[in-house]
Amino acid sequence: MNECYYDKRMDFFYNRTKTDTADEWTGPQLIGVLCFGTFFCIFIFISNSLVIAAVVKNKRFHFPFYYLLANLAAADFFAGIAYVFLMFNTGPVSKTLTVNRWFLRQGLLDTSLTASLVNLLVIAVERHMSIMRMKIHSNLTKKRVTFLITSIWAIAIFMGAVPTLGWNCLCDITVCSSLAPIYSRSYLVFWSVLNLVVFFIMVVVYIRIYMYVQRKTNVLSSHTSGSISRRRTPVRLMKTVMTVLGAFVVCWTPGLVVLLLDGLNCTDCGIQHVKRWFLLLALLNSVMNPIIYSYKDDEMWATMKRMICCSSDDKSQERRSSRIPSTVLCRSTDISGHYIEDGIIQGTICGKGDLGDKGNS
Repeated sequence: MNECYYDKRMDFFYNRTKTDTADEWTGPQLIGVLCFGTFFCIFIFISNSLVIAAVVKNKRFHFPFYYLLANLAAADFFAGIAYVFLMFNTGPVSKTLTVNRWFLRQGLLDTSLTASLVNLLVIAVERHMSIMRMKIHSNLTKKRVTFLITSIWAIAIFMGAVPTLGWNCLCDITVCSSLAPIYSRSYLVFWSVLNLVVFFIMVVVYIRIYMYVQRKTNVLSSHTSGSISRRRTPVRLMKTVMTVLGAFVVCWTPGLVVLLLDGLNCTDCGIQHVKRWFLLLALLNSVMNPIIYSYKDDEMWATMKRMICCSSDDKSQERRSSRIPSTVLCRSTDISGHYIEDGIIQGTICGKGDLGDKGNS
C-alpha cells in the first residue's frame, strides 16, 4: 500500500522534483512579475466591471449574446481574483504552503481559465446558431441562457476541483509532475489535451461561419450590387474572427503545450524556465477579451463612456448611439441578415432588428 503525504508542506514536493523555480523567482524578476501582474489585474477588474455594468444598464444589450458576454467578463474578473491570490502565494512562499492551500491556489486558476474557455465556446456556438438561422439574435430564452451560464460555472468549478477530489499524486509520488508538484502527470495530459480539443472546435465553428458568409456573398453579389458597407462585411468578419482566434492561440497554446510536455515527462524541454511567462501570457487573454468583444462594439463603448464620464445628457447620447451600428452584431454575427433584407441598409437592420427579436428572448 502506497504512503500518502497529505500532511507534508510543499517544500517536500518541490525538493523531490528538484524544482528550483521557486527560489529563482525572487529579486528583480519577482518584482517585475508582480508589477506586471498588478497592472493586469487592475485593468481586468475595471474593464470587465464596465462590461457587466453596461450589459445591465443598456436595454439594447438584453439579449442572449450579451448575457453570455457579461458572463465571459465575470469569468475574466474571477481570473483577476485568482491571479491576486497567486501573487501572494508564489515565489519563496510556495514552499511554505500546505497541500490544501496549494490546491486552492491552482484550483482558482484552473477554474477561471476553464470558465473563460467554455464561455468562448458557448459564444461561438450561439453566433453559429444565429447566422445559420439568419437572425440577429438566437432563439435562446432567458431560462436557457441562465442554464448555460450555470452549466459553464459548474464545469469550471468541477475542473478546478478534480485534482483535489483525488486525481493527484499525493499517494503515488512517482507520477508527480514537475510544474505542478502534487498534480499527476496524467491529469496534466488530460487537462491540456481537453483544452486544445475545445480550441480546435472553436476554430471549426468560426471557419464554418466564415465559409457560410463567403458563400452567401458570392451567390448574391451577382444579383445585387449592394451597399459599400455590405460588400465590406466579409472583410470585417474575417478581421474579427482572426482577432479572436489569434488572441486565443497566442495566449493559450504555449501554456497548454508546456503542460502537455510536462505531463509527458519531457525532462529536456526546459519548461521550468518559461512557465511563469506563459502563465502571464494565458492571463493576458482576460485582458484582451473586453477589448475584442466589447470595445470594438461602438454602442458598448458609448455606454461605458457614459458611465465613466457620468454624462447627464442620456437622451441625446441615446439618439446618437441609435445611429451607430453595433459592430459586434453587424460586423461579426448577423451578416446574413443584410442579404435577406437587400433593400434595407445596415443601420436599419441593427437599429430595428433588435426590437423585432426582443420578444424571442
